[in-house]
Amino acid sequence: MPPRSHPLLWLILSAALGMAPVRAADPPAPAEFHRAINLNGPALRIDGHDWEAGDTTNLVVEAKGFENQAVVLKPATDRHRARMIRSSRWGNRVDVRLTGLPAGPCQVFLYVWEDNHSEQFDLLVNDRVVEEKFHSGDAGSWRRLGPWPAEPVDGALKVSARGPGHGAANLSGIEIWTGAGPVPPPPGPAFADAPTPAQRDFFEARIRPVLAENCYSCHSARAEKLKGGLLLDSRAGIRRGGDNGPVITPGDPEASLLVAAVRHDDPNLAMPPREKLPAHAIEDLVTWIRDGAPDPRDEDTVAAVRTRDAIDWDAARQWWAFRPLADPAPPAVADTDWPAGAIDRFILSRQEAAGLRPAADADRRTLIRRVTFDLTGLPPTPAEIDAFLADPESDPAALRRVVDRLLDSPRYGERWGRHWLDVVRYADTAGDNSDFPIPQMRRYQDWVIEAFNRDLPYDRFVTEQLAGDLLPAATPEERRRQVVATGYIANARRFGSRVDDYPQHLTIEDTLDNLGRAFLGLSLSCARCHDHKFDHIPAADYYALYGIFHSTRYPWPGIELDQRQRDLVPLVPADEADAAVALMRERESEKGRLEKEVRRLRDALKEAPEAGRDDARMAVADAEMALAEHVARPLPFDLAYAVAESPRPADTPIQVKGDPARPGPVVRRRFLTVLGGRELPADVPGSGRRELAAWLTDPANPLPDRVLVNRVWQHHFGRGLVPTPNDFGRQGQPPTHPELLDWLAVRFRESGRSIKELHRLLLASRTWRQASVRPAGADLADPSNQLLAGFPRRRMDAESLRDTLLALGGTLREGPAGGHPFPPASEWKFTQHNPFKAVYPSDHRSIYLMTQRLQRHPFLAIFDGADPSASTAARLTTTTPVQALHLLNDPMIHAQSEGFARRLREGEPDPDRRLALAYRTALGREPDPVEAAGAREFLAAAAERLRGGDTPPDRAEAGAWAALARVLFSLNEFVHID
Repeated sequence: MPPRSHPLLWLILSAALGMAPVRAADPPAPAEFHRAINLNGPALRIDGHDWEAGDTTNLVVEAKGFENQAVVLKPATDRHRARMIRSSRWGNRVDVRLTGLPAGPCQVFLYVWEDNHSEQFDLLVNDRVVEEKFHSGDAGSWRRLGPWPAEPVDGALKVSARGPGHGAANLSGIEIWTGAGPVPPPPGPAFADAPTPAQRDFFEARIRPVLAENCYSCHSARAEKLKGGLLLDSRAGIRRGGDNGPVITPGDPEASLLVAAVRHDDPNLAMPPREKLPAHAIEDLVTWIRDGAPDPRDEDTVAAVRTRDAIDWDAARQWWAFRPLADPAPPAVADTDWPAGAIDRFILSRQEAAGLRPAADADRRTLIRRVTFDLTGLPPTPAEIDAFLADPESDPAALRRVVDRLLDSPRYGERWGRHWLDVVRYADTAGDNSDFPIPQMRRYQDWVIEAFNRDLPYDRFVTEQLAGDLLPAATPEERRRQVVATGYIANARRFGSRVDDYPQHLTIEDTLDNLGRAFLGLSLSCARCHDHKFDHIPAADYYALYGIFHSTRYPWPGIELDQRQRDLVPLVPADEADAAVALMRERESEKGRLEKEVRRLRDALKEAPEAGRDDARMAVADAEMALAEHVARPLPFDLAYAVAESPRPADTPIQVKGDPARPGPVVRRRFLTVLGGRELPADVPGSGRRELAAWLTDPANPLPDRVLVNRVWQHHFGRGLVPTPNDFGRQGQPPTHPELLDWLAVRFRESGRSIKELHRLLLASRTWRQASVRPAGADLADPSNQLLAGFPRRRMDAESLRDTLLALGGTLREGPAGGHPFPPASEWKFTQHNPFKAVYPSDHRSIYLMTQRLQRHPFLAIFDGADPSASTAARLTTTTPVQALHLLNDPMIHAQSEGFARRLREGEPDPDRRLALAYRTALGREPDPVEAAGAREFLAAAAERLRGGDTPPDRAEAGAWAALARVLFSLNEFVHID
């Protein structure tokens, strides 16, 4: 209807044209109560409805009965409901079948509770999962779950719980409502809203003083730290309750948590905690609650606390990291001759303000060594050094050619891929207490290396890791790459050994922790148990993001009690994915059948008479062989350790105090409020990972580009412009050059988020070309070199050191290393007390070494390699005697020094030119006369000593040169980059 048409005119026109008037659909009629059953107890009346006893007709229950009426329920409830809840049917397999139900839609409610410690199980209606991996909570916790829509089949409805292994469910009662309309809320207990004069006097004389003297210090708006989320200094606070739910059931003191607390029925909830109230004070509280808890107080301290604690979002967005990117003009400087570009003007401006001046330019030998290690993690060859020295172009132009050559090298991706793997805590094992291997994980590592080599734009780099499986693909190879990229999420750490109640929340928490640090530079995990104490990230924001990954299916790596991998993703074209998954399920089903047959025949062998034992043994052997052949038969496609969409994406509740067994209000999936708070559209059918990636890469989000630019700066200059690269929040350190950071982020965006272009921009600066010897006075004026008056000298990282030793020794194998020699999956028997442990020797680059989460590689551990269990934004650099001793005595060092000596002797017969070649290859320069003389003396003395030990002359000479190589390997100049 046109917006300004009169309804009567519209009806007349409709009739004239033979059109029926359009009417809004009538809302469905409210659902009607049909039946409720106390599954293991007597008939009761609850919420105004009659409940049948557990022995009623038209009911079959397959489960054991259980009852414990002494458990204190949380939250407290009325005595009839409490009696029903605390008497249940329990087990790891519970089936309740109701018959005689009317045809048509109905809705199911189910009461569950926990009598001791938290369990985990699935709940099903008509064999359809309606609650997956439900946590029952701690002792006394109970929930009324539902409503779940259902349709009786031939008048029958089945409600089940499945928790094989450790997950035992307590099912207390079931309600059936007919119809698809809204279910009326249960009637709540009635508080006395208008106190009589006598009730007012009783409260002021007998109740308020008790609360004020014994409770307000912890449970009032003026409390230094509010305990349990409970306010007892107002009527609104008492009626709302706290973290453990309502504290008062008006009219029913015995169902009121407050009475149980002051009676000290539960030591964990005792109030006051140190000394019990006098008996008369407790009796006064009982009387007050029995009368409906009349409370004359009008002040709303709940609203006051909410207002006091509310986040001022406008003020929060003024934090430097949350502000939109600026594009400041490079500042004016006094020394206009020094800057080679805008970067240098930002740097020099700060130096001049501090009374500093830049260092001299580094020489070409220093620059070629510096840039080659920066971009490839390997030393320049003598030929590369000579070519750069001979280039007639100016330093900037000659250097540009070197930078382009190095960026085109496959070695570049291996170097910079390693930096990213540090941040995302890459590992080839799961991190559970048995540390199961993940043979497929290296495909993600190879994807990262390839992404850097082909300069995948950073926004696409982020998107493929979070949602590559959800993106369209032009070719099967592109789809393969995109699926493998989601190994970023799959690589989240696993915990413990439990299976049926596996703590998936810990894996999701690890995912969120890394997501925040890697892409946003924020410690999201601090909002897991409560609102972030320093940054403006409420717990609701945390669980809004949590819902995205709760709606994502992670692969299963194997664990002590379930040692087989499952839920890996087939690397096939999209239109073949369903068939591939079906084949995998068929194979798994057949494997289960064969395993069952082996067990049956083994049991039969034990009972077989002597005359038939040979035949029984043969049958067992044949069955075992059939099982082994089935397991050994490969699938016709590769598998990726990657993620997929959950079949049941859903929003999740806040977990009170970070405990999944204590669910709070459900929060809609959305993104951080301080950065816009965009909510997931209601029509999004999946997890929301693709929308999350779009939000992260949206130009309106300033953090990801700032964070990435800062990381690249860090690896070129030794420290980021923000010295805490994983924390741009209030606990981190602010940027030393905030305008430069934003200027670089804007240039990064303008380049199409090309990381290679960012390298070119940084390496073209004169700031980067400075010598490491600082001007006089700089050490005192700027001890930590924040203002960069001189290039920061740095020690090689562990991988560069190992790779350099292999390169000099002539044993380095370039290119991808392929898979690791893990034992076959059929032999995986790892346990908490016998975890997977291995160190696989390799002559490939260190990025290709097998990386364990729980056991560090010996060489990388000694030289401060990354911790695979946590995001490593910047590595520590330690100096220990063990490092020096390792470089002198380790067998690998001896092997590489001997290889280096052999290459020198084969490449240069003249001893003096050989010595010069040794220095040029190891240190990038010629030896000075004093060094050369000392080296000759050392070689002569070493050879003489070896000959004195009956070593043949040629081997003595080789040994002497190997010893000199170890001396060079131990020099500070060798392990440090100027």
